[in-house]
Formats: sequence, structure tokens, C-alpha cells
Amino acid sequence: MVISSTPIVRKPSKVEGIKERSNFLREPVASELKLDTKAFSEDGIQLIKFHGSYQQDNRDNRVKGQEKDYSMMLRTRSPGGFVPPELYLTIDRLSDEYGNHTIRVTTRQAFQLHGVLKKNLKATISAIVNSMGSTLSACGDVNRNVMAPPAPFRNRPEYEYAWKYANNIADLLTPQSGAYYEVWLDGEKAITGEEDPEVVEARKRNINGSNIEDSPEPIYGTHYLPRKFKIGVTVPGDNSIDLFSQDISLVVLTNEQGELEGFNVYAGGGLGRTHGKEETFPRLADPIGYVDKADVYDVVKAIVATQRDYGDRSDRRHSRMKYLVEEWGVEKFRAKVEEYFGKAIQPFRSLPEFEFKNYLGWNEQGDGKLFYGISVLNGRIKDDSGFRLKTALRKIVSKFNLPMLLTPSQNVLLYDIQPGDRQRINRILREHGIERPEKVDPLVRDSMACPALPTCGLATAESERVSLPVLTRIRLLLDQVGLPNESFIVRMTGCPNGCARPYLAELAFVGNGPNTYQVWMGAAPNQTRLAKVFIEKMNMDDLEAVFEPVFILFKKERKPGESFGDFCDRIGLDAIHQFAGV
Repeated sequence: MVISSTPIVRKPSKVEGIKERSNFLREPVASELKLDTKAFSEDGIQLIKFHGSYQQDNRDNRVKGQEKDYSMMLRTRSPGGFVPPELYLTIDRLSDEYGNHTIRVTTRQAFQLHGVLKKNLKATISAIVNSMGSTLSACGDVNRNVMAPPAPFRNRPEYEYAWKYANNIADLLTPQSGAYYEVWLDGEKAITGEEDPEVVEARKRNINGSNIEDSPEPIYGTHYLPRKFKIGVTVPGDNSIDLFSQDISLVVLTNEQGELEGFNVYAGGGLGRTHGKEETFPRLADPIGYVDKADVYDVVKAIVATQRDYGDRSDRRHSRMKYLVEEWGVEKFRAKVEEYFGKAIQPFRSLPEFEFKNYLGWNEQGDGKLFYGISVLNGRIKDDSGFRLKTALRKIVSKFNLPMLLTPSQNVLLYDIQPGDRQRINRILREHGIERPEKVDPLVRDSMACPALPTCGLATAESERVSLPVLTRIRLLLDQVGLPNESFIVRMTGCPNGCARPYLAELAFVGNGPNTYQVWMGAAPNQTRLAKVFIEKMNMDDLEAVFEPVFILFKKERKPGESFGDFCDRIGLDAIHQFAGV
């Protein structure tokens, strides 16, 4: 059945013109890199995102009448969070040589370097690429870093499949024009791992218009996608990747012998929104169906093509695929995807309940080796007084030549550890002030906060810099009302775009002005249900006055073992408002 879905023709956004004029992401980036300036033009700012960089200015250093303190934030591409030892040591060096002496683990399992000057951008990116890394398509209107559960289990094949397909889908959807290597490596393509032949063939395959014929970008075309696009691959029961927040989520399905059969497919998730714009909202991905393993690349391409051809290119606040799925409905969306796919999508297969997993501490890989998960507050790897994680990781990676996996909760897993090295690694961490994960307050350990001020241009309130004091105040309040061992998922952002996925937290603070936050409550502890707005604007100075009665009610009315998010959802925010008087 052919679905008539002719898009309404409206004036494209300014960014669409910038992409069209760019000669497939080359200009004006290539020309402006040669200029002795501290910043890119507006066109350049938009295009460097595709190359993995955002232009920022440090608002702490703004002086009226003077040029802003510009620098670049660089983000790596690391499907499934994989970082080989040589790449980590390069990033560690670059953060000191060109950055702000810190490295940040992102909520999509990548690294960010902050504070890189424009004049040092080429040297930084070329060094990353020459160390088997990349920043290509870490940002911009393309598929971003593909997520997968970080646990390196060698005796559970479904985890191996999740990582393999995350990596392959990242390759499948990588921009192909060659601009990245022309700009940053003077046209010399770096030595990287060979692509899976199935990926190469799938990229070429054009099913009912899934490809743009005779284009340097066969999947994306001249205008790439309407907006950012996010994909995750996971296994049954493991929601470490926040699968419902993705544009596409794939769940690996195996038979009793551990052999891959296919994938359940979800589509239409996304969290970004705008304060005061009710037409923007967070949305959970919907189950679309099941596909056999041989069809997974084609169905991913079909979904991407649907968004490419029918997503909103006029209003960037309305350009994510979640709005297309919401407005069309799942049935119409699936039917359009099936046109590009060339056949029907099979019925969705049943799955067990998902759980939040963080994989911290010592764990067995299943092959005689170990992995160790380090809790990293807000993903910030740094040396700060008695806490010297940056030095500790440099020593461990150098001495033991260990690869690492970055987690969706902004933590670091070191793996392939010989059991005989366990105590030596423990000693290095202890000597550098790194606490064992079980010693970290779970309220802090399981929290997330975005960088926000002073560098993020979208932030209207603090986040990372105030998150620990806020969590400390919440812990003190819980102690005071008689809930000393209580813990739940808390997330904080400086704006409503949702980088730390606040709308999937049991309690979230979303920046809404200086020292002011929109408060969200009631998401599921396993991130399968969205939170709801509790307070539109709360001054952080009022935290105790607002939440003391909330926590008193929670203690009084909760069911045995009930989490804070489930409690809020069960009794409803109206009842909490009425009791708390807020």
C-alpha cells in the first residue's frame, strides 16, 4: 500500500541554505580555518558541527565592549563508547596541550574536549584521527554517536552483537563526501578499521528511493537530515542506553544457542524541547516491529530516508523525527518506512522488563579477564586537589595498555584486565583519591548533569557546577525527614534541550533562568516512563522549603520498596501539590 504523505512546502530554515551552499560540508570551514581570526562566521559555526565541534564563548570572561572569549568544544565519535589506549592517551595529552586540562565523558558515550582555540582546531582533530579516533558526525544534522551497553561480556553473545551492530550502523551512516579528511588531514584519509562488507553493500543498495542517486552522500543528499539523529543498540533487559530516548533503538534477539536472529525496532524518541513552546515536548520511542538480521541495515536506512524526505526543514524546533511519528501516528509512519524498506516489517517480539544498569566496580568478563567501572561525577575527568582521576587514568592506561568503554551514565570502564593486575590498579586509584563506586552516595553516583555555564551558549542556569551542592542538600533533607538510605535518579540541565536526559529522571531540574529551574518528577527508575512538570519555575534557594513536605509525604504514603518516581506517578503530582502547598 502506498501512503500519500506529500510534505507541505514551507520556506526552509536558514541552516538548510548553509548546508546547500557548503559543497558537502567543505565551505566556508576550509577557507575560514586559514584566517587569523578567533571565531567562525555564522555559516562556519553551523558547519563545524558536522565535523564534531561547537563554537562557544566563556561567559565568565565576558567584558562589555570587548570581543568574546571564543573557543571550540570538540566531541569524539566512539560507537558503543570504545576508546583504544593510544587514543585515550592522545586525548589526555591534547586536553593539556590545547584544551582546559579536563576531559568530559558525554551521555552518548563519547569524549568532549573544551577550550580548544580555533588556531589549534586542525592540529587537535588531526591528532585524534591519526590515533584511530574521529570527530566526524559527532554533532550536526546527521546520525550522531551510536550507543550500546558498555559491558564487555565475552560469554554473552548478545552484548557482542550489540557492540558490533552499533559500530556497523555508525559506519553505514557516516558522511561519505570526503570533506572531513580534506579539511583536517589535507585530503589524506587516515588508516582506520576496514568496514564490514555487508555495510558497504547496504550503503550502495537503493530500495524505492532510500538512496539519493549520483550524490556524494548516497544516504543524506545535499541537505543531510532535517536535524540531529540518534540511534542505540541494546539487549533484552538492559536499558543502560536510555533506549526510549533515541530516534531509533534496536534490541538484539538471539536463539537459545546464542545465535543472532534479528532485532526489535523502536522509533520516534527524543527529549529536546523549548520552554513556553507547548508544541515541543519529550517523547518516548514506539515499538515499530521486528526485522531479521539480514534486513537490519535496510530498515535503518528506510527510517532515516523517511525522516530525510518528510521531516520538517522549516522550523528547527519541530525538525526531530519524533514530531513526524507523533503527527502521522505509528501505523502511517510504519507504512511509509515499509515503502523504503521494500517489504512488511514483522510483528514486534515480546521482551522482558528493562532495567537501569551502570556496571560499576569489579566485574568478570567471562573470558578469565576483568573489567572495572569507575564512577565519574558528571563525566568530568580532571585533577582537582586530592582527586586526581586524570593522572590515575593516564598511569593505568599507560602501564597496563588497557582499552576503555565510556558509559551512557558518563562513567569509565577499563577492561581486558588480567586478574593479577587488580590490586595494582586498586592501589593507583586509591593513591589518587578515587573512591570505590560502592563508597559513593548512590544519589550522586547515578546522577547526571550537563556542562551548562559558562561555555554552553544555550544554558540559562548552572548545572554541572552546582549539581554536587544540590545533591548534597537533597541528601541532607532526606536524612532529616527519616529517609537516610533513600536514593533515586536525579538529573540536571542548564536549558530544556535535555542533553542529560532529565525527562527520564525520577527528579530533574531543568534550567529556566538564573538560579531558576523547571522541576520534573515521576519518571520510572528504569527510564521507561517520562517525568511530568511539577513546578514551572523554582528558585534553587527554595529547594528545602519545596521538597521537605514532598519527601515527608513520600515517607508517609509510599508502598514497600516503591521508588520515588513510581510513587510520584502513582499518587499523581496534583496530590503532591496539594499536600506540599506549592
